[in-house]
Amino acid sequence: MEKLPKVGLPILIGFIILIVIIAKSAVTIDSGEAGVLFKTFGEGVVVDEPPMGEGFHIVAPWNKVFVYEVRQQEILERMNVLSSNGLDIKLEASIWFQPDFKQLGKLHQEKSEMYKERVLLPAIRSAARSVVGRYTPEQLYSSKRDAIQQEIFEETKKIVEDQYIQLNEVLVRDVTLPPTIKDAIERKLKQEQESLEYEFRLVTAAKEAEKQIIEAQGKADANRILSASLTDKILQDKGIEATIKLSESPNSKVIVIGSGDSGMPIILGNQ
Repeated sequence: MEKLPKVGLPILIGFIILIVIIAKSAVTIDSGEAGVLFKTFGEGVVVDEPPMGEGFHIVAPWNKVFVYEVRQQEILERMNVLSSNGLDIKLEASIWFQPDFKQLGKLHQEKSEMYKERVLLPAIRSAARSVVGRYTPEQLYSSKRDAIQQEIFEETKKIVEDQYIQLNEVLVRDVTLPPTIKDAIERKLKQEQESLEYEFRLVTAAKEAEKQIIEAQGKADANRILSASLTDKILQDKGIEATIKLSESPNSKVIVIGSGDSGMPIILGNQ
């Protein structure tokens, strides 16, 4: 009976050691993640093999696995930048990015898990300051927002494209100007809008006046042509036609032939 504990104790210890080894060796990588293997007694970070994908993996207990999120991520960055005339502008931008999956080992080896703070954020700040410094506050507030956004994206991409980071998009969410500058710009834009409306009304009125002049000129030309074409002979013929039609009507009347001006009939009647 006393020998049983002595035999069972090494087995128990071995079982515990086995559990610890399995626990240390088992690595589960979740959806949207990838692992970088570090070989303690080898070459260190494995850079010449693809990263470890999603699922369950067994590694040597003396090695380490560094897990990275490889799906698209977002960073919201607020920064102060200067416009072309030296005014302080507050810029808020969203950066959509993800690590380069194939180069994940090199990213970990050269930049570490702090790659966002060490590479991406300094790059977006530098690009934003460079781009915004080319524009006036008025351009930042109104017409150039899309152009500024695209330029910041392109300049940031140039910086990080060889840093194992995939930049997907940069979105300028807000541009905040000093209150006095913003009010001045809004007043100017309002005045410009009112001026455009006034010019539109003037152009509309001028076109309407021109239309009326053209219509009046057309009527005058038509009357002049008609007057020129109505000779005495034509008027007499028209009068005769009218007299014939009136004589055929049942209303009582007296027609005096040749007694009117130019020899036209005079029509007398009670209707």
